[in-house]
Amino acid sequence: MASGKTTTARLLAKKLQLPYKDLDEVIENHTGKTISQLFKEDGEIKFRKLEHEVLYDIVNGTEGFVLGLGGGTPSYANNHEVLKREDILSVYLKTGISEIVNRLRLQKGTRPLIDVLKDEELDEFVGQHLFERSYYYHHAKHVITTDGKLPEEITDEIIALL
Repeated sequence: MASGKTTTARLLAKKLQLPYKDLDEVIENHTGKTISQLFKEDGEIKFRKLEHEVLYDIVNGTEGFVLGLGGGTPSYANNHEVLKREDILSVYLKTGISEIVNRLRLQKGTRPLIDVLKDEELDEFVGQHLFERSYYYHHAKHVITTDGKLPEEITDEIIALL
């Protein structure tokens, strides 16, 4: 969450002249509901099941694209296993807690998992999620630290991995 996945993925797709897909956008188009609505109306478990199904449809159905995942995607339904596939270059954009918290403060109201939190609760929330999800995130084939870097720098680092 707030690591720059969407910005970086869009820029990477543009530089590589590949289609860009955002998992959350595909889910929203498929259901006709926003991610926030899906969480509120159907609950997180139903959302994660749908997320899993859509992820596998995307990676098994098309070739040559850049896909931006949601922050929780690798942590549920064995989705992290897809990061190990030979035909997928997976990258974990590792961002420090303080940088994530600063970004999230600017995005409150647009993220269902933090809408109910007070600003002073964000550090603990982010730290806890990073700790809980770290195992899954590190199944990515590559880890790029993003703190203090511009999206263009991160994108160039990913391109160098190709």
